[in-house]
Amino acid sequence: MIGQILRSLKKWEQMTAKHIAVKAALMVVPFTAIHYTASAQITELKTGWKCAPIANVKLTGEELSSKSTEQFNDWQPAVVPGTVLTTLLANKKIPDPFYGLNNEAIKDIFDTGRDHYTYWFVKAFETAHITGNDQVYLNLRGVNYSCNVFLNGHKLNSRIHQGMFLRQRYNITSLLNKKGTNRVAVIVYPPDPVGKPNGGQGGDGRIAKNVSIQYTAGWDWIQPIRDRNTGIWDKVYLERTGAVSIVDPHVITMVPGVRLPGKKQDPAQVKVSTELQNPTAKPIQGTVIFTMNGQSVTRQVTLSARSSIPVELPILTLRDPKLWWPNGYGEHYLYDAKVSFVTNDHKTSDQHLIKVGVRQIDTRWNDRTQSKEVLVNGQKIFIKGGNWVISDAMLRLSEARYDAEVRFHRDMNLNLIRVWGGAIMERPEFYDACDRYGMLVFQDFWISADANGKWLDPLKADDQWTRRKYPDDHQLFLRSAADQIKMIRNHASLAIWCGGNEITPPADILIPLRDSILPNLDGTRWFVDYSNSDQMSLNNLGGNGDGPYNIQPISVFWDQRTYPFNSEVGSVGMGDIESLKRFIPEKNLVMPQYSEKEGTTKTDPLWDYHKYIGYDGFIEPYGKPKDVADMANKAQLVNYDQYRALMEGFSSHMWEWYTGTVIWKTQNPWTALRGQMYDHALDPNACLYGTRTGSEPLHVMYDPVKGMVAVVNNTFEVKSDLMLVVNTIDVKGAVTPLTQVFVEMQPSSSKAFLPIKNAVEKVVNGGGGFLHLQLLDVNKKLLSDNLYWLADADGKYTALNKLPASQLKISARAIDNGNIEVALTNPANAPVAFFNRLSVVDPVTHQRLLPVFYDDNYVSLPPATEKKILIDRSKVGTGPVQISISGWNLPETFIAIAQK
Repeated sequence: MIGQILRSLKKWEQMTAKHIAVKAALMVVPFTAIHYTASAQITELKTGWKCAPIANVKLTGEELSSKSTEQFNDWQPAVVPGTVLTTLLANKKIPDPFYGLNNEAIKDIFDTGRDHYTYWFVKAFETAHITGNDQVYLNLRGVNYSCNVFLNGHKLNSRIHQGMFLRQRYNITSLLNKKGTNRVAVIVYPPDPVGKPNGGQGGDGRIAKNVSIQYTAGWDWIQPIRDRNTGIWDKVYLERTGAVSIVDPHVITMVPGVRLPGKKQDPAQVKVSTELQNPTAKPIQGTVIFTMNGQSVTRQVTLSARSSIPVELPILTLRDPKLWWPNGYGEHYLYDAKVSFVTNDHKTSDQHLIKVGVRQIDTRWNDRTQSKEVLVNGQKIFIKGGNWVISDAMLRLSEARYDAEVRFHRDMNLNLIRVWGGAIMERPEFYDACDRYGMLVFQDFWISADANGKWLDPLKADDQWTRRKYPDDHQLFLRSAADQIKMIRNHASLAIWCGGNEITPPADILIPLRDSILPNLDGTRWFVDYSNSDQMSLNNLGGNGDGPYNIQPISVFWDQRTYPFNSEVGSVGMGDIESLKRFIPEKNLVMPQYSEKEGTTKTDPLWDYHKYIGYDGFIEPYGKPKDVADMANKAQLVNYDQYRALMEGFSSHMWEWYTGTVIWKTQNPWTALRGQMYDHALDPNACLYGTRTGSEPLHVMYDPVKGMVAVVNNTFEVKSDLMLVVNTIDVKGAVTPLTQVFVEMQPSSSKAFLPIKNAVEKVVNGGGGFLHLQLLDVNKKLLSDNLYWLADADGKYTALNKLPASQLKISARAIDNGNIEVALTNPANAPVAFFNRLSVVDPVTHQRLLPVFYDDNYVSLPPATEKKILIDRSKVGTGPVQISISGWNLPETFIAIAQK
């Protein structure tokens, strides 16, 4: 069986590498659509689509694609890119499935049958007159799950197209109407089988028989998506070129040696290859040109009639290159580059623009930690990551949303995003954002242990032996993998390929993927066979190789060793009352009731439906909540403390116990009540800012187990003449200096300096208070600022409930580029101004505006300190806004913004 798959794959590789004769009228090249580059002319077909369920349509595809406009007057407008559900929601045919229990009111495809969500999509479009040897291609970047495509009365695909992760490209030049008006018709069929949503991970598991998305049958963080994401879910566009088109250009950068950011660099090399296609009846001569940084390399070629050839260009050498570094380590520089084909008569037939980040990614085994470590440009990177499921569970994907979400990860001082295997390979726009913000990407293929048979599971329809062979079509999986590799391989951010989530693909997928497809189509990145593999992180602790996932005492993150490169470790993450109100009806805003005696939490059924994880007894020490708003507010203190401690604990043991950790999880594609740093509306909670503090590249922190002040230096530079300042502060604001000493930190290291356990215990025994740590440079510039709130001897935060009213002084002014600067000043002899949340709000309704980006939030100011918060409100328009600020000892206050 394996040999047969390998022979078939080899035959396919040879076909794509050699001259391929094709019919110009109906040329089908299924692995070649480019989006992240700009071709000669790209026209996206995103408006004017109409759709109808198959039961309402009696005509064939040939007839639908050639009929007059009147035929579709009673069809409903369609959302493309989108799914059937996004179209039904846009047309108000269903309630919002993300609100309340609305999802229960929508018919599930398992109960209705597949025809209920099988839809026709049609669109008329205009094309300019085609001259000479110009060619026009129709590209569909993603359809779930299978489809037939028709244009102007002709079927484009010779057999039904299958696979959610397989692009389509059709040469439609000879089929275009002379008058320029054309119609495309696409019938889209759901996955088969659709799986039963019985509450299991991936429901009954059978959704994984498809090469598709698995979470749509439900998971422990989401309810089922009723149409299983059926639809034209990704972009549709026309591509117009000359006679010769450029297909899947490949750019590899080689940066040998050990480099430092901001220094004069030794040369780097850029290796470029591409495929050229000539669908015309004439041979064509010309030149392939790669241009970057004012330099060019070329190769002259001759393409036979109706042929496709691979072309490799001479290596381009960059002298003193600007390098791409992960977030926190240096600039994420991107060069503008271009691959073009110019015919011998000096006409540009096609060109692709590419953003190139010059970097080299390597890995090596760390014998001390017993795990892999990741190197970029020769420097080891301590991985601080977040697990990403998908941007939106109904596939409402957009460049703007990708940008906001990846930016939040950058703002958390993380340097990696893992794209989880039960979802998709993200769209090129996601990787564009990761390139811009310096986020490495750990990319799973579409396999997950829960659905694919790792464990015995009574909720699954098939036994483990059967599920281990999922999906049904292994060749489709391999073709899809090759296609998606080509789509995203040029991105600097892409760092790691992974066979699957917590389990490898079946052997006859894994072996060709690992040994043939990836080496041939990429060959520059680490491939780990599954997400918690011993290849990545030797598991000598028992268990599954990742976790824990629930709320933990702070000390656990410091003194209990877990997996040395932990791909999933996480905790809670609910938002505040403003977040809850967006998706929980008022009648269900009922505070969960925790029983300390029983150790259980009783919650409203709607909270259970939205996958609430109990905070157990971790909120009670702040005082029993008065209502749900108070409970959600106090939960933010727990959120902040949990994730600050998680990142501090792992960083304190870097290169000793750990080479990295990846939080499960940092975002939600649905309105869930767990595992998120910001909610589905892109409203951040305190998890984000606790993670931001604990992940600072240069960070001062307190080890509560050993009672030591420590510093972590996650940069490549020696940090000398660092002034370490340690104070305690009581409830009234009296400051007790403990020490003030110069220290030095070596690159990429963590070090404990000062024992202060007795001083901290004195504060604890005195009823609680604060520990304030600062790092300043020799010019007294503040480099790291960290305030801990300390419980009393009984573990209660009674001191917080005795805080006098805040005396915080606040002002705000508009500055450049849609930014706002908020100045906060806490006078001397004042109490700590504790845990202040800033929001940009509408000046009339006082509703929070989203998304807005804060360079810090949930901030606390000791007495005699000041802080400036920079806010980017540019994504919420240019209209008037106010600043809302509220804190533990500060009632909500609205601040007008002084204009320039």
